[in-house]
Amino acid sequence: MQEPSKNSAVEQIIERFNQYSDWEDRYRELIKTGKSLNELDESQKIDKFKVRGCQSQVWLVPELKDGKVLFKADSDAVLVKGIVALLVEAYSGLTPEEITSQDTGFLKEIGITEHLSMNRTNGLANMVKQIKMYAIAFQSLIAKGVTNVPTL
Repeated sequence: MQEPSKNSAVEQIIERFNQYSDWEDRYRELIKTGKSLNELDESQKIDKFKVRGCQSQVWLVPELKDGKVLFKADSDAVLVKGIVALLVEAYSGLTPEEITSQDTGFLKEIGITEHLSMNRTNGLANMVKQIKMYAIAFQSLIAKGVTNVPTL
């Protein structure tokens, strides 16, 4: 049985971050990852796409294309933008089923979660929860024969 594509994306993230032995270097890589995100159009920075429970403003915009979920995201905070960029990298391009079965252990493995404040940790949990909720919504649409949805 072939491994789902999520594993290769997560493995690449782990490999990229594990080349650094200290938190400062990993932090710089996280910031660099955030800078690689394309900024959302202002029309997408709306309440509908805002992640609740985050200290900073975070927007997650989902799309269903050919049965795969694609995410765009942005944040007004540099560190949080890096975190949401990692989640976009890990989860975009997967089926809803792959998303709902994927855990976030890779974030602990690369040393991100141990350096977050309680508020940031809660925000991260809310980002993951939102991603999984979008996946569940798309699962129900796919069950009805819908394979493409520009945004929810």
